Amino acid sequence: MYKPNTLWTWAFLLIVFVQAIIVLAFEAYAFAIFEESLTSQSFLVAQNDVNAYTKTIPTFLTLYIFGMIYQLVLVWDALRLKNTIQVIGLCLLNIGLLIYAGVQWDQLNTATEMLQGTLSNQHIWEDLTPYLIAIPCVLGLGTILMSVVAWRLYDEFAWTIYKHISADLRMKRRYLTFQIYIALLKFDFFFFLGFTIQFLVVVVSRTDSEFGLTIAAVPITIIILLMAAFWTRRENVFGMVFIIFLYFAALAYFIFKLVRMYYGPKVSTYIPVRKSLTAFAVITVILIVSTIGLAISCMLNFNKGLKPHIARRKVESEEEKGYMTEMPNLANGPMPSRMTID
Repeated sequence: MYKPNTLWTWAFLLIVFVQAIIVLAFEAYAFAIFEESLTSQSFLVAQNDVNAYTKTIPTFLTLYIFGMIYQLVLVWDALRLKNTIQVIGLCLLNIGLLIYAGVQWDQLNTATEMLQGTLSNQHIWEDLTPYLIAIPCVLGLGTILMSVVAWRLYDEFAWTIYKHISADLRMKRRYLTFQIYIALLKFDFFFFLGFTIQFLVVVVSRTDSEFGLTIAAVPITIIILLMAAFWTRRENVFGMVFIIFLYFAALAYFIFKLVRMYYGPKVSTYIPVRKSLTAFAVITVILIVSTIGLAISCMLNFNKGLKPHIARRKVESEEEKGYMTEMPNLANGPMPSRMTID
């Protein structure tokens, strides 16, 4: 089991951990205030207007719990693999969570206005505001600290790069494309599941057939992403063609959902979380388009000598595991046990 072993790897992990604890504490407290203020009339208003405003803050809390835990997992994974690309991606993810905190403020303001008169606490917005402002402030500070430490990690991981990197620049570019593609798959999963969580909690009724289909899509998505990585490592052309076809299907699905949020008979069901769903859907569409482009680039690099560099292999110690995704230099003899790339 990997454990950080330098000042900057520990610093990066602790920044994300402390940020997660503070943000989740604020979210939980805001959730408690909101739930305590709801009355039976609140649920009747939400039902009559076909707008599930009572579910707004539970949705944000659920998403932040998932987001913070998943971010911690990706941090551990990035440090274990000494993957600077993923570290940079995590800083961008934090910016995304910061933007989402701003969306949360706006949507909760709308929810309290819609439920005004049915809440037991008529000053709920004044009670919620300090915590809703504090959350983006914490995330903003966390992003700055993460970016500073990420720069230090870039230098730290670069030392390994200079010691072990191949002299073949074309091979470096191919491997860099592979690394970006694999990292992007991990972020694809977050935004897809983030969209799904909001969609299930607020929009879809459990009696709706779409509820079961959406639930079933989650494990299917996990399998698709795992197979995408597997077939890329194995340089399987037919598998990659199939995966790219599924990417286009996913792209069509999210574009369909975007259009459906603003046009059609079910527009009112999306209103409580339409802004956050739109943000997640747009980001997911951008990521899917990028993933398709990188998948095609990886496929074009098949049978050009990259496979031995990324093939799975056993390592003898935990220290060596940190370099499992690093690329060895095959040009000057047998394949060494480790190598990295920036």
